[in-house]
Amino acid sequence: MGFSTFSIVFKITICLFSFSFPFLFGSSNAQLNATFYASTCPNVSSIVRGVIQQTLQSDPRIGASLLRLHFHDCFVNGCDGSILLDDSSNIQSEKKAAPNSNSIRGFDIIDSIKTAVENSCSGVVSCADILAIAAEASVSLAGGPSWNVLMGRRDSTTANQAGANTSIPSPSEGLTNITTKFSNLGLNITDLVALSGAHTFGRAQCRTFASRLYNFSGTGNPDPTLNSTYLSTLQQACPQNGNGSVLTNLDQNTADSFDNNYFSNLQTNQGLLQSDQELFSTNGSASIAIVNSFSSNQTTFFENFVQAMIIMGNISPLTGSNGEIRSDCKKVNGASSSNVRMDQ
Repeated sequence: MGFSTFSIVFKITICLFSFSFPFLFGSSNAQLNATFYASTCPNVSSIVRGVIQQTLQSDPRIGASLLRLHFHDCFVNGCDGSILLDDSSNIQSEKKAAPNSNSIRGFDIIDSIKTAVENSCSGVVSCADILAIAAEASVSLAGGPSWNVLMGRRDSTTANQAGANTSIPSPSEGLTNITTKFSNLGLNITDLVALSGAHTFGRAQCRTFASRLYNFSGTGNPDPTLNSTYLSTLQQACPQNGNGSVLTNLDQNTADSFDNNYFSNLQTNQGLLQSDQELFSTNGSASIAIVNSFSSNQTTFFENFVQAMIIMGNISPLTGSNGEIRSDCKKVNGASSSNVRMDQ
């Protein structure tokens, strides 16, 4: 299937999804749809894409970082932009939660996007929608699929640091626990594998997988599922007791491209994170057949990734009169400008 036909199929598919998902997740007064800003801010998607394109010239990993922001936002109280809020007298920022602290990034780019959008159509586009649009742009700019983003989310006025600590999957977490966390949000095993495929681009810090290299599960030995050659490569990049913040490509071959190499890597025991490799190395798991399918057919992966992104983007959105449209993504409207900046 050619890519142009591929995009048309997705656009049709997205329209179908837009009629069904509001009944599946949370309570909302209005459904999300792809034309939400057609009259109020028709250029919002191109504005978002333009800022990301410019940033990619100096920061090739920003796309993966922005996609991750959307993921970590949606997994805590739904896709409401709560991850963007800084600490204040009333808010404990999700940025300080264990899965996010000194890890998630890209807040300055979201601020730049918000400023550009506000200059074009003030007080109209939510920060939560900007995250969703940025995720799609990041994927498509890296060679992945393109889809019509469903919009109409509003921004939360609260954050949930405790929820971020418990709801976001850990890179060293077992497949059973991760499957439960996805299932709790209406995401099945196919969605889990497809969304994990986002690790086909971007980087990870040594500290997120160092235990696999030297002391897996307290054994004093490396993770036995690690390819021996790959293990040596990783040990050179991340020496024992070395700098845990050193970055390593999630995909050693095409680190900045969105493709299906991630799944081929799992088949040769070259998944970087424990949570990645367990998709293929957990005996009897339904995820193994899905990995094989996505590895052999990139179009199948892209189709399922888009479907999973749409489902995830519809997790408990604030719509109608709920929430607000923040003028500054870092703080709720009317909050003091003395909030402590939490960028990583």
